[in-house]
Amino acid sequence: MNRRALPSIAAYHLATCFFTFVFLLTVTQPVVAASKPYEIEIVKSQRVLLVKNGNKIEKSFRVASGRGGKGDKKKLGDHKTPVGIYRIIERKDSEKFHIFLRLNYPNVKDAFWGLKNRVITRGEFDAIVQAYETRSVPPQDTALGGSVGIHGIGAENVDTLDVHAVSNWTEGCVALTNEQLEELLRYVDIGTRVVISE
Repeated sequence: MNRRALPSIAAYHLATCFFTFVFLLTVTQPVVAASKPYEIEIVKSQRVLLVKNGNKIEKSFRVASGRGGKGDKKKLGDHKTPVGIYRIIERKDSEKFHIFLRLNYPNVKDAFWGLKNRVITRGEFDAIVQAYETRSVPPQDTALGGSVGIHGIGAENVDTLDVHAVSNWTEGCVALTNEQLEELLRYVDIGTRVVISE
């Protein structure tokens, strides 16, 4: 028997994960559809958050994103805002940030990258996929990081508003002023689609 003809176990598992990744992105819905017809588009390089209804832009907000700079979020502590398609899966009041809208980061795309590059284990990959399938919060304690969302500034004063106006200051989230966030809440709901690009 030619051993070279047999794929390695690691290659087999990676191929299985890849097909799971493609299947989930093309067939299943990650979160129940939002009750409102809007979606969010965030362009990091332009520091803008757009509320869209189809091709029509309903609202535009200036935002701050992760202080880690350009590129997709790859690991805990890189302070980058992820790039990809996400959903709002949780809303909660926050003493630190006024209101926090959690995104389903890490999603299957992030998990596939993490497994392929040995940042997470197969068990962690499976747990992220299961969260995606069950529309629940994915594991937030892997090496990919977590607690990524859209939030306010919290305690607003001249200094915090000035910093927000001129710099990307978050640890990987997208931030608006508290007033803007309150306005955004009129358009979003659990399940709202959030597309983040560079």
